[in-house]
Amino acid sequence: MKEVTKLLINDFKIKQLNYDFMGYSLQRGDIYTFHHFLIANRENGPYAYWNGVILCGKTSHPYLHLIESKDEERFYDITSEFLDMKNKGYLDIENLRYIDDILISFEKEYCGKRSKKGRILIKEEYTKRVKL
Repeated sequence: MKEVTKLLINDFKIKQLNYDFMGYSLQRGDIYTFHHFLIANRENGPYAYWNGVILCGKTSHPYLHLIESKDEERFYDITSEFLDMKNKGYLDIENLRYIDDILISFEKEYCGKRSKKGRILIKEEYTKRVKL
């Protein structure tokens, strides 16, 4: 794990709280991952403290990228909440509740829909977040 990821995990007390920037807990066999949230990795965004948030590798991280591909407005709303928490220096329950509201509305709209390859878009594990 890169040093920046460790620093974010420590500074935002991710392990102690047992949830990430989207309100997800690690599941068995999962890892915390660095999400480039201001300048995307594909746009050569730096692997830097100011450009990252911590997400769970098997749930919140792929789910956020799914949301990005299907609904840019919701994606940017979630990103805005990340920025607010980064500026505060802690994971704020109000921000996390707002993110949960955004996710619930996305789930209502895309429930039961499938990808072009026939895979269900919203996996069951994507709907399991910490109750705040």
